[in-house]
Amino acid sequence: MSMPHLLPLTLYRRVIKVLPVDDLVELVIMEKTDLLQGTLDMLILKALQLEPMHGFGISIRIRHMSQDVLQVEQGSLYPALYRLEEQGWIKAEWGVSENNRKARFYKLTAAGRRQLSAKTESWERLSTAINLILSGA
Repeated sequence: MSMPHLLPLTLYRRVIKVLPVDDLVELVIMEKTDLLQGTLDMLILKALQLEPMHGFGISIRIRHMSQDVLQVEQGSLYPALYRLEEQGWIKAEWGVSENNRKARFYKLTAAGRRQLSAKTESWERLSTAINLILSGA
């Protein structure tokens, strides 16, 4: 059984690389990165839904939840975490990681739970519409 490819999910230069099974497709957003940032935000909020985690743990959780298809790079993850904290959707506290290192642990706030619900609903509408287009309906 071959290992699935990892998808680098990055907002650098407004490019997201999508790697289904064997084909590499680039989706370039020319004017806004709102859709991409919103997607990354939603993935982070979802990863934190069950328990507080440090940044590396969030990255691992997203990778596992996506069955090794998505990989969030540090260059995208940490700016997103700071942005989410500024918006009040997550809260950060210093703690000690499982390998006994000082780390910032992030947890979902009540406002973050509401935002996750709204973003999930919006994503479901958007993905339904895209699937309708792709299926030729």
